[in-house]
Amino acid sequence: MEQQFRNIIPPFGLIDLLDVLIVAFVLYKLYGMIKDTRAVTLLKGLLVILVAALLSNWLHLNALYWLLGKTLTVVAVALPVVFQPELRRALEHIGRGRLFSKSKRLNDEEMQLLFQDLAKSAILLAKTKTGALIVVERETGLNDYVESGIRIDGVVSSELLLNCFVPNTPLHDGALIIRGNRVVAAGCLLPLTERSGLDKELGTRHRAAIGLSEQSDAIVVVVSEETGLISLALGGRLERGFDFSSLQARLEELFASKAQGLSDYINRRNGRQ
Repeated sequence: MEQQFRNIIPPFGLIDLLDVLIVAFVLYKLYGMIKDTRAVTLLKGLLVILVAALLSNWLHLNALYWLLGKTLTVVAVALPVVFQPELRRALEHIGRGRLFSKSKRLNDEEMQLLFQDLAKSAILLAKTKTGALIVVERETGLNDYVESGIRIDGVVSSELLLNCFVPNTPLHDGALIIRGNRVVAAGCLLPLTERSGLDKELGTRHRAAIGLSEQSDAIVVVVSEETGLISLALGGRLERGFDFSSLQARLEELFASKAQGLSDYINRRNGRQ
């Protein structure tokens, strides 16, 4: 009996364990490279088709299995084209030696400085009625939109933000994307919302801000060049009429950590008791 069990399951040694760990590490890094892109959604769709094909084969649904099999064949041929940006980005990461890099979370002081610089820049731009579109990335990655702009990779400061929106310059009409406390790119192209019934006073910047907020959890700050009004787009909604204090407070509220939010909730409950 023991011999039969050994024949069914081959011996698992130290080399096999190392092999599994290497494969797991590579898959983890590959996922980290694509998690900030729309490729994750495409992979989920591919996984659904694959599971459906396996189920149709198991249930002997021959016609459906044939159709899904042909679909998978076409998808396999199209994958290099569909994932071309992600494949290029992965090779660039490996070539630059960034495979082992880790993202850095901001501490409270860095977050405070970020909010102050952002609010200060928005107020100064509003006073001169200089149009601006500033995107602050949260959980959903925005690499697809970063690639459409010009890479900057500079620490956020009010001076840098103001210089990126100088009128009649290449970066003025696009969006600026902030990740952490760094400006990763400027002059980026954002998707326009397809919603009808919006206020006719809203221009392309506002529609782009709403469009991106519909497709991600990013916070988008907009300065109107017609009215100088400061707005904030979140979750497909547009909040308008901010000043320095209210904009900074709103950003602090939105970027509060989950742990802090839970702590405040517990404190509020304890205060009511």
